[in-house]
Amino acid sequence: MNFSTLRSIQGLHAPLKLQMEYMAARQIQRLPFLQSSNLALDTLRGSDESIGFEDVLNDPAQSEVMGEPHMMVEYKL
Repeated sequence: MNFSTLRSIQGLHAPLKLQMEYMAARQIQRLPFLQSSNLALDTLRGSDESIGFEDVLNDPAQSEVMGEPHMMVEYKL
């Protein structure tokens, strides 16, 4: 619905440009053993200025994802 409203207000190029920016932001990744913040995607969605439950109680320092960096990169490749 937002894309159709954007198209009627700004033209065809606006929703296409926004979709291409979403796709590019989704492809940005860190190394497999590092926690990614997805800051670019949050900025595009407009959720970078709000604080939610997951922001307070989801501390990356307490994450159990950390492992052997070399093995994780080899597994990813």
